Amino acid sequence: MNPPGVVEELWDRIQARDWSGVADLVAEDVVVEWPVSAERIVGNENFVAVNREYPEGWSIRVLRIVAAGNEVVSEVEVPHDAFGVFRVASFWTVERGRIVRGREYWTSLGADPRPEWREALTEPM
Repeated sequence: MNPPGVVEELWDRIQARDWSGVADLVAEDVVVEWPVSAERIVGNENFVAVNREYPEGWSIRVLRIVAAGNEVVSEVEVPHDAFGVFRVASFWTVERGRIVRGREYWTSLGADPRPEWREALTEPM
């Protein structure tokens, strides 16, 4: 499977709650960083567990996947019944059909309101 296909399949398997399938796509020694919350997930088992243990009520909608060689960027929307809508920009490195590194930026829509000084220069989305 090519690198963008691996990432697309990752999101599909997470959405399906196919945790053994997710594990098959992630290297044993994967490192995934979440800079916004200052967390690092080390290892395949921890990556799967973090995703598996997240409170139910969510779904995933892939907005785009862009790739250059083995580097893949994905943008997904994750609506949650109780927590609102999240957007995630993820930067993945894929080697030999498995994700070996990732850096994800999770945020909720509207979590960073525009400051007053920008109001005349921008418009709401």
